[in-house]
Amino acid sequence: MTDYCAFSKDHHCIKYEDYEATRFELEEVDELCHGNWIEIQHLQDRVDQLEQLLRLAGVEVPPEF
Repeated sequence: MTDYCAFSKDHHCIKYEDYEATRFELEEVDELCHGNWIEIQHLQDRVDQLEQLLRLAGVEVPPEF
């Protein structure tokens, strides 16, 4: 997509601005999702460690839903 429009006086495409904004938002969302996934993996590792410690201490861990 280009920023040229033959039908406007200044040849500036309004849709291109929407395209740029949407593209920027998608890049930002992608970065946030990746960061969230890393945090979820870290928290799951932490839960696994705590469950293992509970089992070693003789505490019964309820099954997952």
